Amino acid sequence: QVQLEESGGGSVQAGGSLRLSCATSGYIYSRYCLGWFRQAPGKEREGVASIDSDGIITYEDSVKARFTISEDNAKNTLFLQMNSLKPEDTATYYCAADLSPCPYGPRYYDMDYWGKGTLVTVSS
Repeated sequence: QVQLEESGGGSVQAGGSLRLSCATSGYIYSRYCLGWFRQAPGKEREGVASIDSDGIITYEDSVKARFTISEDNAKNTLFLQMNSLKPEDTATYYCAADLSPCPYGPRYYDMDYWGKGTLVTVSS
């Protein structure tokens, strides 16, 4: 059983930065995908970024060059550094884990474990 817990959300003005963390616990498989998703009110949950056990990193087009996903294996923590934030980035952000690599990006229906989410609000 893998458990995920996000932190680091908050309110920031447009152009600002936030760093989200996702602490993982439980059995970490050697083959995996770790991803960040977000869901804005009234919208579907969308994949934002992913990193897998093969070292492949993907980003959704709207966050490329602004967001950076990384992991600290020693601390079992996943990060999402978010820079140049825009009001349209406002959403609840979730981390998720899949027990298989994800070379084409995180897919909602493939993820096996989810955190409870952390809210990010960007004001103009």
